[in-house]
Amino acid sequence: MTRYCTELADGITTIDTGYLRPGFDASHLLIDNGLAAFVDVGTAHAVPRLLQALRDKDLSREDVAYVMVTHVHLDHAGGAGVLLRHLPNARLVVHPRGARHMIDPAKLIAGASAVYGEERFAALYGEIAPVPAARVIEAGDGFELDFQNRPLLFLDTPGHARHHYCIVDARSAGIFAGDTFGLSYREFDTVRGPFIFPTTSPVQFEPEALHVSIDRLLGYRPERMYLTHYGCVEEVTRLAADLHRLLDAMVDLARAVAESKVGSGGARHVALVAGLEDILIDALAAHGCALSRARTLELLSLDVELNAQGLAVWLEREAGR
Repeated sequence: MTRYCTELADGITTIDTGYLRPGFDASHLLIDNGLAAFVDVGTAHAVPRLLQALRDKDLSREDVAYVMVTHVHLDHAGGAGVLLRHLPNARLVVHPRGARHMIDPAKLIAGASAVYGEERFAALYGEIAPVPAARVIEAGDGFELDFQNRPLLFLDTPGHARHHYCIVDARSAGIFAGDTFGLSYREFDTVRGPFIFPTTSPVQFEPEALHVSIDRLLGYRPERMYLTHYGCVEEVTRLAADLHRLLDAMVDLARAVAESKVGSGGARHVALVAGLEDILIDALAAHGCALSRARTLELLSLDVELNAQGLAVWLEREAGR
């Protein structure tokens, strides 16, 4: 296998999509009895890597039955339309709330282009191609897909996004968790195991729903989680407790900032960023991470920025109730 693939058990391979930096964004290739499926796909720039992974497994493009996107954020689903052009027999499995955006991605493109500008958007995401409606399967809560006599159970798991599902794979005693079960980068692994923290990114962050979704996943007693950011983690019970604790700390931070005299806009954002950095630096120190503060913040810079934005949007929504 190529250097950006990691072989796991039970017919699962983690593929580094190459988005932003190594070890940041993953697709998972699932193979059983000669058929294949992808869970999350990264951006259009990842398509050559995904196709190469098939060749490395001696699989044809016709052998792929499904492309499953946990939600429609572009680092998870941006390349789905382009990938499906190469996979004549594959169908896209998507949350019902996200299906329309995969069929007509105009709003996704407009929103991301407004944030990044057209040139930066193209460099990050490449082409966002529509998916023909006839090739779309909407996976509502409790939907079960029979993948080569390997049942895959889809759970509606809001909190990070309202168009998010997770996939329970009983065969591997694992769950493909997208962003619901947080972010865990291998650079932060220590003798204590993996480090994990929640994502509160915009625009549909809902802390109460995220707590419920995390606990719902635990109810299936998984032994491992397959994360888009990044790879396979075990120690699921301990990680869930860490997620709950850090999620509460981030919400408490947001409320404290809102109640202070910081105000709104830029000043509020600066305060949220500084507070999030402190929360994560302290948690990593307790976890035994030996990286310098500068290197740690470099690795966390995008997530801190997005988490601060998401907390600000949540505060505005709460204030409007």
